[in-house]
Amino acid sequence: MTKVQDAIPHAQREDRLPVAALVALFTAGFITTLTEALPAGVLPEMSRALGVSESMAGQTVTIYAVATMLTAIPVAVATTNWPRRHLLVVALIGFLVANLGTAISVDYTVTMVARFVAGAASGVTWSILGGYAQRIAPDALKGRAMAFAFAGTPVALALGVPIGAFLGQMVGWQVTFGLMSVLSGLLIVWAMWKLPNIPGQEAAERLPLRRLLHIGGLRTILAVTGVYVLAHTILYTYIAPVLAGVGLADQVQWILLTFGIASILSIWLTGVFVDRHHRRLVILSTVSFAAAAVTLTLWSENVVVDHVAVTAWGLAFGGAATLFQGALMTASREHADAAQPLMVTMWNGGIGLGGLIGGILLAGLGSASLMIAVAVLVASTVIVVVLARTHAFPGPRARS
Repeated sequence: MTKVQDAIPHAQREDRLPVAALVALFTAGFITTLTEALPAGVLPEMSRALGVSESMAGQTVTIYAVATMLTAIPVAVATTNWPRRHLLVVALIGFLVANLGTAISVDYTVTMVARFVAGAASGVTWSILGGYAQRIAPDALKGRAMAFAFAGTPVALALGVPIGAFLGQMVGWQVTFGLMSVLSGLLIVWAMWKLPNIPGQEAAERLPLRRLLHIGGLRTILAVTGVYVLAHTILYTYIAPVLAGVGLADQVQWILLTFGIASILSIWLTGVFVDRHHRRLVILSTVSFAAAAVTLTLWSENVVVDHVAVTAWGLAFGGAATLFQGALMTASREHADAAQPLMVTMWNGGIGLGGLIGGILLAGLGSASLMIAVAVLVASTVIVVVLARTHAFPGPRARS
């Protein structure tokens, strides 16, 4: 206990957020998300430089997600007793090396290896980010701290990817990945300076996987997360053909901008209210997403309605990582560090399946089937969340 207390900055004991430390975690999340999504913004340039088709170049995103999913649990088990700052720095070194390798590579195979390394680093980062933020924050502000740390994701999607795409067109896609390496290096210095080195968990204290899954509510949280992310990925990945199917292909970039702005607003609102209204926010997130999906299914040919629906979707999704991670940590309590990799695996499984299932539906049944599938999937999460009020998504009395 003494070691843990000594590692926590004085600001925590005064019931203030440790902003400098949380900036490090925010930036780590930003780097993780931008590294994953950046190829989508520079895909034509990458494919020409590597001498492959755009569909082949697009697999640099797929292998990243696969690496994250495959490595999150094994790496977490192997590093369970590592101090958290040491582990985060190792992940950042992985990003530095992988992005630099991507920047200088002219060979598709080498690029794919570099992207796999980056995906493995992502698995490490996501496995510790939420728990790290909570452990360095005062009890009354743990949810807000986690929202701060996870805000890097919507900011990366809303601003980082478009800026990266612009730089890719202006100065070359290699430069954008090189800049990501520079940012990783700067963050390593900042993390070593400002992040407290929270201890890991002794191996003897860690529950085995089969016992973790018997913790009340944990399987429900994981299932809801997986289905929610699956629905989001189908819609986000294939929003262009959905809009093209109703004659609005020229609105894609503006629709995505609306989504990004709403997501950033969502993460701020989540941070403000999550510590007092966690269950209500989870219900609101799933209901808003379901309403948006139904609206886009029935009235997507109206551009004004589309923007309103996408705003609701962005407000629902922006804080989702904080809400689901918070539920997982509340349910798993002292075993939260061990449970985090399960969330990472489920989240990235939803991403991987979303691209696959969405592609099958689009090819076989057309763009309209995508929206029907999304609406059905999200509606199922609403039902489960409303019913799971005892362990998975409890109200204030049950939580206490």
